[in-house]
Amino acid sequence: MIGVSRCPCDVGVLQAAPAAPVECAPAARTRTLAATVLGSSLALIDGSVVNVALPAIQRDLAVGAAATQWVMNAYLLVLGALVLIGGASADRFGRRRVFVVGVLAFTGASVVCGVAPGPSALVAARALQGAGAALLIPASLALLSATFPAGKRARAIGAWAGYGALAIAVGPMLGGFLTDHASWRAIFFLNVPFAAAAIWLALGGAPDSHSDHPPGLDWLGATLGTAGLGGVAWGLTAAAELGFRSPDVLGALLGGLVATAAFVLVEARVRSPMLPLALFRSRVFMGTNLVTLLLYFALSGVLFFLPFELIRGRDYSAAAAGTALLPFPVVMGLASGRAGTFADRFGSRLPLTVGPLVAALGFLLFAVPLPGASYWGSLLPPLLVLAFGMVITVTPLTTTVMSAVDSDNVGIASGVNNAVARVAAVLAIAVLGLLFVGVYDCALRAAVSASGMLPAGLLEPLSGAPLPAGPLGEAGRAALFAAFRAVALVGAACAACSALIAWWTMRPRR
Repeated sequence: MIGVSRCPCDVGVLQAAPAAPVECAPAARTRTLAATVLGSSLALIDGSVVNVALPAIQRDLAVGAAATQWVMNAYLLVLGALVLIGGASADRFGRRRVFVVGVLAFTGASVVCGVAPGPSALVAARALQGAGAALLIPASLALLSATFPAGKRARAIGAWAGYGALAIAVGPMLGGFLTDHASWRAIFFLNVPFAAAAIWLALGGAPDSHSDHPPGLDWLGATLGTAGLGGVAWGLTAAAELGFRSPDVLGALLGGLVATAAFVLVEARVRSPMLPLALFRSRVFMGTNLVTLLLYFALSGVLFFLPFELIRGRDYSAAAAGTALLPFPVVMGLASGRAGTFADRFGSRLPLTVGPLVAALGFLLFAVPLPGASYWGSLLPPLLVLAFGMVITVTPLTTTVMSAVDSDNVGIASGVNNAVARVAAVLAIAVLGLLFVGVYDCALRAAVSASGMLPAGLLEPLSGAPLPAGPLGEAGRAALFAAFRAVALVGAACAACSALIAWWTMRPRR
């Protein structure tokens, strides 16, 4: 994930549209499609654009590994925790209205990110961006699905997915170019004109609508879910620097676990839960969400740490690192449409087993090449193999989630699976960050005998500072590759486990 592909079940949310869409003129539908493409793409590509710029952000603001990770995690945490509330808000208060509010909030937070004087302000603004995205992403999907009738919805979904894939592919290259030739701050100001166009299109013709029987808003559940996930993620991130014996780390982990337990209790008793626990009584629904959690945990972790290994370990520029990732979204965008026929022919069990196994091979290939090897031999093959594995998996994953529940719960089931993928990204950055920092430190100290004489900058793995020349620099590059290799191997193990879960929980095709 991290912005180079859409989350699973985005299309599922669209297909779970109301049976009677809003009556409107063809021109209004065109403006709605354009507005939703612009709005959703703003939020979806934000992760990949910022990820490529993270080394420059770390260098300019002189922050440590934990703060660097939280520039990304603050956004993903709030987005993952509130995206279900955002969808319910759109149904209750009006889909166009919530979409416009979400775009305004996201854009205002982007401006604050661009002028942030320090890491604390940047992380706080990124959290506000996540809140805006939690409104605009589900509202854009709901607005599009409520505007197009069933006979024209498939074509609209195809256009929305195609233009969105193009934006996702261009995002990392554009972010890298701006980081290299202007500043990392420019990537946040770039959101302003596109957001203005999305708002103008939405207010100028997109029809507003809301549900006749809107769901309740589970604010208590959202608060507890955010606190639980945030406490665990912060504790794991801080443990890399403070150690697990630190009172702050132990307090955060304990508080996060308590809040998570309280969240489960509340969701079991509240009248309108944002996460209906009854859905998990379905073995297939449980299995597909476990597959999503493990696979997107692996994908998000590898794609988060890869730019650091490229920029600092292989001397890529930010633009070159963004361009290097281009094959992944291109393959995803071009080949995803054909994956549905494979699932229709063989059922969901086979592709949901084969796809993660192919992805696991891609992760393993990341761990094979030596630092300094050519792009064509060391980076392109694993990216292509990983992309094909995800192509085989994503479409059957969406259809399986939607078919695992009754028709009244298709929308919430799609939203839950979408949120699981975002939560997986938060956990991946925290857990695999602990692994990345630990392996880097051990490998570096093992390679350099006089460890007490190491320069301070060399001890920081998630840094944008160039490595020194000579033996110290080579030791740093080797340590970076060892750390990334460990992350890739864990990713391969998670993908393989997700394949086993799919084989065990999915029904065989009869």
